[in-house]
Amino acid sequence: MAVEASLDTAQDAGRLPARPAPRPPARPATGERPAIRLALTGIALAFLVVFLFLPLVAVFAQALAGGWQTYLEALQEPDAQAAIRLTLLTAAIAVPLNCVFGICAAWCIARFEFTGKSLLTTLIDLPFSVSPVISGMVYVLLFGLHGLLGPWLREHDIQIVFALPGIVLATIFVTFPFVARELIPLMQEQGSEEEEAALVMGASGWQTFLWVTLPKIRWGLLYGVLLCNARAMGEFGAVAVVSGHIRGETTTMPLHVEILYNEYNMVAAFAVASLLALLALVTLTAKALLEWRYADELAATRRH
Repeated sequence: MAVEASLDTAQDAGRLPARPAPRPPARPATGERPAIRLALTGIALAFLVVFLFLPLVAVFAQALAGGWQTYLEALQEPDAQAAIRLTLLTAAIAVPLNCVFGICAAWCIARFEFTGKSLLTTLIDLPFSVSPVISGMVYVLLFGLHGLLGPWLREHDIQIVFALPGIVLATIFVTFPFVARELIPLMQEQGSEEEEAALVMGASGWQTFLWVTLPKIRWGLLYGVLLCNARAMGEFGAVAVVSGHIRGETTTMPLHVEILYNEYNMVAAFAVASLLALLALVTLTAKALLEWRYADELAATRRH
């Protein structure tokens, strides 16, 4: 009692600092009850099961309903093989071109101020707001036989619509925002200080891009490429308009699935659909493995 009285007297005299006020008890980050959290988690899991897991299981179950022999025969059928080759070829052309466009557009928008910058940013989002069928019709009206450039193309024996070039153009249009939209906010957040320092130290433009910019944006670029590739292989609407549905020549895998389904060849239709789903799952698995392998580098990139 005497010690406490002396401490209080010393604090009153100003010789000792006042005691800190007791801290209030720690509170959880959210005030929801455990029952509410469990209910929200259950709703999210149920949504994923009903709209993602069960459809995938149904696709593979229907594809294998006739056995492995029937499944492999459906994939080895000449028209199916042609559709697979065309899909892979279209993606192999469209994805690298969109990768180059995305990097250039992101660099331009994130690093420079110029008249029309807002318009360019808006136009990049155009494929998200325009129906793929409408975009396919635009190419038909532009490059078709009776289109704006149709007579000139016919005179020079150049065919775009109902051929590979039209399919590639339609795929590029519907997929070009993905890489750019991943890189623009990332590059804007990172700033340009490191690039400016590299240029001051004597690095050339290509050296600055390869050794400074590209390592910083590689994860955003990877995500954009994965999304672009998945959409390119699964695109239906725009490709359906410009392809002409010429079986074995201009039918991609989604179009081939539609043809088989309309012919009531369910096992073959689901077999090709399962291959598309498998390609998507492989893409997601590769993404998850890369995230797990380079988790520390990815976290450091996001912080900066």
